[in-house]
Amino acid sequence: MILPIRKYGDPVLREPARPVGCITPEIVQLAQDMLETMHKAKGVGIAAEQVGRLERICVIDIPDGCDKGEQAAFNAPIPMPLAMVNPEIISLEGSENDKEGCLSFPGIGGSVVRAAKVVCTYIDLAGRRQTISAAGFLARAIQHETDHLDGRLYVDRMSAVERLAFAPKLKKLSRANGGVR
Repeated sequence: MILPIRKYGDPVLREPARPVGCITPEIVQLAQDMLETMHKAKGVGIAAEQVGRLERICVIDIPDGCDKGEQAAFNAPIPMPLAMVNPEIISLEGSENDKEGCLSFPGIGGSVVRAAKVVCTYIDLAGRRQTISAAGFLARAIQHETDHLDGRLYVDRMSAVERLAFAPKLKKLSRANGGVR
């Protein structure tokens, strides 16, 4: 089922997610609905807050070709799509500045500095604890979605100058979605 995507200004986007106690059929269905919603919106990741839910779950589906060379080879063993329940980043390495967008910020994309590599633990939809190491675009997506689960938005990571450049669009989007910022 396609779920409505919450936009900047909706207070749920600033709420920290609550850990999921166990994998139930409802959690599996939520992950499937989130994946379907994300694909319909042509996104590569979505967190529960973005569909108005507060469970600590996100889904990611990086298309082939987003990472090149060494990064693609590094990420190759990680099957897509990726549903992550209670994800926690346990280590960060390096740094890179690249463009990011977000389904909750239509028409607004900016540069964000993120770690180049991450190690993340999570529970898969079969209830097994997993640990993955990711680089490049996948590492960026994991960081972006776990930020959402912590109530942090990617515009919070933009430089002050870039945020200022987007201020009129952000203000308009926020007001249209119940916010005042």
